[in-house]
Amino acid sequence: MQKQSLNEQWRFHFGDPHEWWGYVPDVTGWRVVDLPHDWSIEQERDPANPCGASGGFFVMGRGWYHKTFDAPESWRGKKVFIEFEGVYMNAEVWLNGALLGRHPYGYTSFVYDLTPCLHIGGKNVLRVMVDNSYQRNSRWYSGSGIYRPVWLMVTEPLHIEPWGVYITMPEVRSDIALVRVETTVVNEMDIAQPVMVRNSIVTWDGTIVGVAETGAPLDPDGESIYAQDVWVTQPSLWSPDTPTLYRMETVVTVGDRIVDMATTPFGIRSLRFDAQEGFLLNGQPLLLKGGCVHHDNGVLGAAAYPRSEERKVELLKASGFNAVRCAHNPPAPAFLDACDRLGMLVIDEAFDCWRVGKNPGDYHVSFDDWWQRDLDSMLYRDRNHPSVIMWSIGNEVYERAGESNGVALARMLADHVRTVDPTRPVTSAINGGHNAWPWEQTDEVFAVLDVGGYNYQQRQYRPDHERCPQRVIYGSESTAKEAFEHWMDVLDLPYVIGDFVWTALDYLGEAGIGRTFFEDEPFTFLGQYPWHQANCGDLDLCGFKRPQSCYRDVLWGSGEPLYIAVHYPVPAGKTPKTTYWGWPDVDANWTWPGREGETFQVDVYSACEQVELFLNGVSFGVQPTTREQRFMATFAVPYAAGTLKVVGYNGGQPIAERKLCTVGAPTGIRLTPDRNRLKAERGDLSFVTVEVVDAEGRMHPHADHPIFFTVLGAGTLAAVGNGNPVSEEAYQGNQRRVYRGRCLAVVKASGEPGEIRLRAQADGLETAEVVIQVGK
Repeated sequence: MQKQSLNEQWRFHFGDPHEWWGYVPDVTGWRVVDLPHDWSIEQERDPANPCGASGGFFVMGRGWYHKTFDAPESWRGKKVFIEFEGVYMNAEVWLNGALLGRHPYGYTSFVYDLTPCLHIGGKNVLRVMVDNSYQRNSRWYSGSGIYRPVWLMVTEPLHIEPWGVYITMPEVRSDIALVRVETTVVNEMDIAQPVMVRNSIVTWDGTIVGVAETGAPLDPDGESIYAQDVWVTQPSLWSPDTPTLYRMETVVTVGDRIVDMATTPFGIRSLRFDAQEGFLLNGQPLLLKGGCVHHDNGVLGAAAYPRSEERKVELLKASGFNAVRCAHNPPAPAFLDACDRLGMLVIDEAFDCWRVGKNPGDYHVSFDDWWQRDLDSMLYRDRNHPSVIMWSIGNEVYERAGESNGVALARMLADHVRTVDPTRPVTSAINGGHNAWPWEQTDEVFAVLDVGGYNYQQRQYRPDHERCPQRVIYGSESTAKEAFEHWMDVLDLPYVIGDFVWTALDYLGEAGIGRTFFEDEPFTFLGQYPWHQANCGDLDLCGFKRPQSCYRDVLWGSGEPLYIAVHYPVPAGKTPKTTYWGWPDVDANWTWPGREGETFQVDVYSACEQVELFLNGVSFGVQPTTREQRFMATFAVPYAAGTLKVVGYNGGQPIAERKLCTVGAPTGIRLTPDRNRLKAERGDLSFVTVEVVDAEGRMHPHADHPIFFTVLGAGTLAAVGNGNPVSEEAYQGNQRRVYRGRCLAVVKASGEPGEIRLRAQADGLETAEVVIQVGK
């Protein structure tokens, strides 16, 4: 099967073109865009936008896409398919004026057969209507448009079914593994064909380690599954620490002619979940250091570039995570590809609701008609990813306590998952009923599951184990403020296999769910405009590490063992509070000009037994920072410019230290690209950290300069942003303020080799420039 990108040079129109939906005669005035494309992130936020705080006050609405492409003579007699990885939402697709179909759900991939409507040897017109106008339909920022890639697939009438290769491992040992591959082949010809399927297991460096061949005739208009077993000796087992991948090379022949081929990456690994021993990967116990992640890519909005999806996984790995829960929908394929390559475990989740909705236009509208097709899309598409260890059938669904036929629905979904893929456990994330019913009422739904996900229910772990001793539990959502309690239970209770913070990465929408406010202010669950970021992530919207992530480093024993968190000063007479998902307003900052002598609260997060805090060499005493103190100490320190230093002790001996220094006045800009070499492919990205620094190169924590960007050469500026959750600036354009000293600029390759020159300027600061090579 030949697979080719269909992501370049689409025409786009926001709103209705006022002609018949199946045909628009003139699109010359429409914008030219490449995919992936999210039109919401381009638009101006407004408090009147109907998505409200849930959607971050972004514009949603309806949009149209138009694409022409040639169908060469070589396609005559072939089968041609199109795959949309994700369109949000209510997509309607036409080819040459013929409606191919409708796809309501914005998070599942779908495939159409273009063959009957193609004009072979001529131009073909593809048109997609995307309707995100019925608000509200999401509890977070969804984005709008064809926000994931689109592919054309060309093959013979006898071919491998899309997503038709299925690889499992019935037996895995350190010395040998049994790999089973099932290949679904479809014959759309009018006569039977003698089919031979050959599957070869190949290491990433090209060594063939196992081969199987199976031949059998395939009836006309028939479909058959060719099952084969292959033994692999001395397998390299996949894990987060050693994410070794193999390739399954599938070749289908009829006689001497190759009619189809497929390459499927996979990993060899075993899974076991047990209330006595916990989670075992390849026979070894492993605690899930997890985080929940929404689908958006921060400053890029929902647009799912392969590089932005990969970067998310890199950031999570760097912050100690080994597991991700996809909240609350199947992710982009590129995200799972990156999890496979880099070593990140995944809970792949299907739905945020079932029949009972949470918003007027959400998935409950489509559930009865679409649940099986959407579940199949997730299962068949994602079942070969070694990173995926559990299938989740829902998040906080209203039927979780058995109401509205909830037990039967849970059983229906779980049974269907096991029919398609019996190799992974079925889970669901279940929260309490806010006193509407007793927690024990969830037992019937939990009984349908293989592993129980608990949202904010850590207090139920022990009583539930007493009542249901075989239940395997994990914290499917927890808050940073309760990270200590949740992680200690993971360490202490073998039947609790991990914890997933809400959230690992910050996201757009659910505005201000994690915020600091003052006690005398009226409280609302979500923040009011201009709040538009959730502000609850361990990492902020740009991927910059926040203080709660540094505290988690201490709990997990990863990263730096010490962190100094200085509380921002509070106006006289005010008492700060944080929401349930918030974290105190602290920072690693000892630059407070004009506040000399004012007492600051300084928290130290510590993986050491004791810490001692010094200011300019003067000790403020030694405090224990063991589990009894929740690995934290608090000091009161009068401000004076200089060096704030903490020393960590074990057994009375210093083993670690950390310093904060008062920085000088801002003088310049520093640009740090995460990659200084890109592929000469449209859409390859470099994420450039932009910092305002003093004369010694230290970031200034109070800088808020507007930075003006210029891009020259083989690329464009795809996005700009910062971690300020109440900024009213746009995420696209050539200007962005730094927030607490830094912001982010995302540079996109235009497809030609050369170099990209990014220049950053600000009044009163020395200009900075960085060169990124493309295709060299």
